[in-house]
Amino acid sequence: MRRIATWTALLMMAWTCCACQPHEENGYRPTPYALPTPLYFPIANNIPSDNPMTEEGVALGEKLFFDAHLSPLTAQRTPCCASCHHPEHSFEYGPEATPAFLGTQHAMLPLINLAWNTTGLGWEGTVATLEDMVYLAYTDPTEIHADTTDIVQRLQADEGYCDLFKKAFGTNELHFGLVQKSIAQYVRSLVFCDSKFDRYLRGQEQLTQDELNGYRLFVTEEGADCFHCHGGGANALFTTHLRYNNGLDAAYHGDFKAPTLRNIALTPPYMHDGRFHTLDEVIDFYSEGVQYSEQISPLMHHVMQGGVQLTDQEKAQLKAFLNTLTDTSLLQQE
Repeated sequence: MRRIATWTALLMMAWTCCACQPHEENGYRPTPYALPTPLYFPIANNIPSDNPMTEEGVALGEKLFFDAHLSPLTAQRTPCCASCHHPEHSFEYGPEATPAFLGTQHAMLPLINLAWNTTGLGWEGTVATLEDMVYLAYTDPTEIHADTTDIVQRLQADEGYCDLFKKAFGTNELHFGLVQKSIAQYVRSLVFCDSKFDRYLRGQEQLTQDELNGYRLFVTEEGADCFHCHGGGANALFTTHLRYNNGLDAAYHGDFKAPTLRNIALTPPYMHDGRFHTLDEVIDFYSEGVQYSEQISPLMHHVMQGGVQLTDQEKAQLKAFLNTLTDTSLLQQE
């Protein structure tokens, strides 16, 4: 553990501009957006060449994300993106999510650090891009359920919005594709990398002994064995963005994406169907509640023992470490 601490203390924060440069439209060139990227993150690889991030595009997308006035009056439950993706819950639905409200799954994972996700969105990765996700959210009958033509007409009637679209995309010709692009830019800007653990990696803060022990449990197979699906060592995103069957049930119900564990303390309920309401329940499940099926991921090494069999002290230490992944710096709507 001393070697890990020595190595990680040498890491410093880097701030890089998006590799893709904004398109120049009609002689207007918006300002490239500087995406914050620590050196212990990989290069952001989910920024489409046809939708480079700009200061103006991100600002427009943020306004649209929180604007409930554009939706039809019939969309009372989910009038805007923030209705389901609450900032205070790391841009996820939060503890009030129920299967009755959102089918059999709660909201599509926290909308954080998605500039690094290239494996599709949603629990099954079936939505290819953030731009596609915006379209589906606005048109799905179980979500906003709006007429995109009506949305565009409302935007065109608003001089303030027309000016913002002109600044972001250099055009007065509004269409819903520009709504998709701007909101996608804003979501990609939601970079969370200032938790206590990040400050530990940058040599700015120390972890307690319990937190360090929890980290050791997290990144070792003989411990809690979390790192195969959730990263942790060289993968500070705390997700592989891949799908696994983690042994929730003996009957096969599918493979689901491993969510990021960043801000995990803020995003109950847990699992694709929200069956666990606390981190303690999740840790108990992985300790002694894992169920075997023929489809279970081979990375669930301890399934034949029902889980990793942690002691009460180890459970407390693992939870202490998971709490160091909380970053509240961007969780308040401006």
